[in-house]
Amino acid sequence: FYLTPPQVNSILKANEYSFKVPEFDGKNVSSVLGFDSNQLPANAPIEDRRSAATCLQTRGMLLGVFDGHAGCACAQAVSERLFYYIAVSLLPHETLLEIENAVESGRALLPILQWHKHPNDYFSKEASKLYFNSLRTYWQELIDLNSGETTDVREALINAFKRLDNDISLEAQVGDPNSFLNYLVLRVAFSGATACVAHVDGVDLHIANTGDSRAMLGVQEEDGSWSAVNLSYDHNAQNEHEVKRVKMEHPKSEEKSLVKQDRLLGLLMPFRAFGDVKFKWSIELQKRVIESGPDQLNDNEYTKFIPPNYYTPPYLTAEPEVIHHKLRPQDKFLVLATDGLWETMHRQDVARIVGEYLTGVHHQQPIAVGGYKVTLGQMHGLLTERRARISSVFEDQNAATHLIRHAVGNNEFGTVDHERLSKMLSLPEELARMYRDDITIIVVQFNSHVIGAY
Repeated sequence: FYLTPPQVNSILKANEYSFKVPEFDGKNVSSVLGFDSNQLPANAPIEDRRSAATCLQTRGMLLGVFDGHAGCACAQAVSERLFYYIAVSLLPHETLLEIENAVESGRALLPILQWHKHPNDYFSKEASKLYFNSLRTYWQELIDLNSGETTDVREALINAFKRLDNDISLEAQVGDPNSFLNYLVLRVAFSGATACVAHVDGVDLHIANTGDSRAMLGVQEEDGSWSAVNLSYDHNAQNEHEVKRVKMEHPKSEEKSLVKQDRLLGLLMPFRAFGDVKFKWSIELQKRVIESGPDQLNDNEYTKFIPPNYYTPPYLTAEPEVIHHKLRPQDKFLVLATDGLWETMHRQDVARIVGEYLTGVHHQQPIAVGGYKVTLGQMHGLLTERRARISSVFEDQNAATHLIRHAVGNNEFGTVDHERLSKMLSLPEELARMYRDDITIIVVQFNSHVIGAY
């Protein structure tokens, strides 16, 4: 198909969402100005999810991207639930008691999160009671464990990730008398998801990452140019520390079979993830749960097989790696994105494209035609295209959309080629997945004045 520019725009903008942090008395007191987010599916249905919320009982804002595999069920559950676990982990003891007493006596609860959601961001109503009960058990345990110390953000993030993963696993083992819910908890546990989450509070930025989505900081140098700072590490075979960690956790006799063809046990790309109980439960437990589970589960090929060389589970953890960064006035924005973006673009280009988009200032880099024989006519074409591109910035009202346009439509000269964009966006579902992955992006813009005042 050939798509017209308005058709391309309507596809690119279908899932975009923007949020501006409200000002108080005409002043902006938050270190976050706002954020833009967007998603472009390649899978049908899309397996990525995104979440953003303001913590109402503690300070701070939570933002995250979640990349599902073997279906979208786990990514969906984590996108709905993880922020509640983090918020509860950060709450002071008195607030937890207040919340528990309210539930006990049937009073209205203190709201914990204010969600910032796109209308397409779905919430599973049927499971809300089950999810609430698991969360309540968690805060009751936190109340009992009260040590009187204030919780460290890093610890809260790690505890929340691990506890949610544990609850996903437990809910699947216990099952549910309601057959719909029973199938849902099993689908969530048997599928998997990676998560990359940011918690921003004043100048404290924490990134908790499990898997291979990424967080990157956009920094404006003194000369106005842009550079990228990585705030997360991919948990996959390319990360030698991660490979070493996995090998340390299993007997020497398994050294050869742990990582094959750059995958965990020859099957899984990320080395950390939520769900994926096929890589966590013992073989006996897997068999017991599948045999007593609903018939749909038995028909699912994925649940039936046991990974090869499966001797000493668990092989997989949801524990995140947490990186803390103190924000500086030159730190202008944060990009959280699933691997669909990083497979197509280098972080340095991401920093430049977003930085130039947000400031509207384009550093005209000399056109690089490295190794291509370019005629005068083609050169003229590149220059006119460059001129057009500067005006095209203004057709995107959303930084994440602008980035997706580049990720999907860039040609070898680093400029958006409408014809390429049109081809890539009109690929039929079964082909799209061969050319790219789902892409989910959140761009958070920081307030340099507020950060400077700290």
